[in-house]
Amino acid sequence: MQITRYAEARPYQTNRHYNMVGLQLHGNAASTTEAFTCGLSLFLPGGGAEMSSSPAEKIYFVLEGEIVVRTDAGEFVLGPLDSCHLAPNETRAIENRTNTVASVLVILSKPKDKA
Repeated sequence: MQITRYAEARPYQTNRHYNMVGLQLHGNAASTTEAFTCGLSLFLPGGGAEMSSSPAEKIYFVLEGEIVVRTDAGEFVLGPLDSCHLAPNETRAIENRTNTVASVLVILSKPKDKA
C-alpha cells in the first residue's frame, strides 16, 4: 500500500490550464500506480482549461465548488459530488465561473502501451 499525504502532495504543471494548481496524488512520481494517475485540481475563480483533447480517458469528480465542462455536446455545470467521464480524444474545456475555488479530483488513464 502507498499513502499520499495531502500536506506532502507535489504540485505539477499541465498544458493549456490557467489559474489552476494541480497536486499529484498517485501515479507518475507520486506512487507506483501503473494504469492511471490521480490528481487534485484547484481551479481558482476564473480558472480553467482551454478546449483540447488527449488520448487519456478522464473522470472529473467535483469535491467543492462548481465547474462548467464544455464539450461538443454542450455545457454542463458540475457541483459538489457531481462527476463526469470523458472518452479518449473527447474535446473539452473547463471553466470556474464562480468566486469560489473549485476542487476537482482528476483520474486519468495511462496509454495502454505505458500501463
